[in-house]
Amino acid sequence: MNRHELYHDWLAEEAAAQIHGWDFSHIHGRYEEEDDLPWDYRRAILDRLQPQMKLLDMDTGGGEFLLSLGHPHANTAATEAYPPNADLCRRVLAPLGIDFREAAADGPLPFADNTFDMVINRHGSFCPEEIARVLRPGGVFITQQVGAFNDRELVDLLLPGLPLPFPRQQLAIAAEQFRAAGLTIEDGQEAFGRIRFTDIGALVWFARIIEWEFPGFCVERCRERLMRAQRILEARGAVEGRTHRFFLIARK
Repeated sequence: MNRHELYHDWLAEEAAAQIHGWDFSHIHGRYEEEDDLPWDYRRAILDRLQPQMKLLDMDTGGGEFLLSLGHPHANTAATEAYPPNADLCRRVLAPLGIDFREAAADGPLPFADNTFDMVINRHGSFCPEEIARVLRPGGVFITQQVGAFNDRELVDLLLPGLPLPFPRQQLAIAAEQFRAAGLTIEDGQEAFGRIRFTDIGALVWFARIIEWEFPGFCVERCRERLMRAQRILEARGAVEGRTHRFFLIARK
């Protein structure tokens, strides 16, 4: 494509940047994100989860991962704050008998003290004091988090000079927060992986969806930076960055 065609293709990707739940199928085959982490979040949950246990999934998205666990619906609860996803949860989770509440995960949780045997959180915000409050004695919190340095090479390519949006999203800081809330750390790991785009249109879609990492991004504003990314792609076959993840298990 010439520059004019690329620009209009990117505008189309920008217009298409809508998401419900956490579905990245729109850019399938045009980007890769390493998922070979040194821990297995799903297995850590299933190894500890028993059918009689009360389970809470915080920031559940559209409930896709939660439903995949197969836990008894009567013993399952979920929270979500993003309005489109909350609407989806009301349509999908609530009719199954799952106790869904629209609530921000980093604020007060709308549940009584000592309610849950397990609280899980994949890439959502959290308040350690609230998690400690709703866990029963002996209950466990399991989380996989996006770290502070996630996608920084891509952000710097499109929007150079932006500060880290969540600088405290680091394993050592989170572990200390949970210790201060009275929980014991059972496991903590941190890892960096690779994210790779073979189509700049897919990167445009991604940057619009992950707006908290790419604040203020739009095709018009970043047109020349996107052209630079296109030249990198043509020279190297891809535009790459690093992902940042950490994993934590804490027990009350």
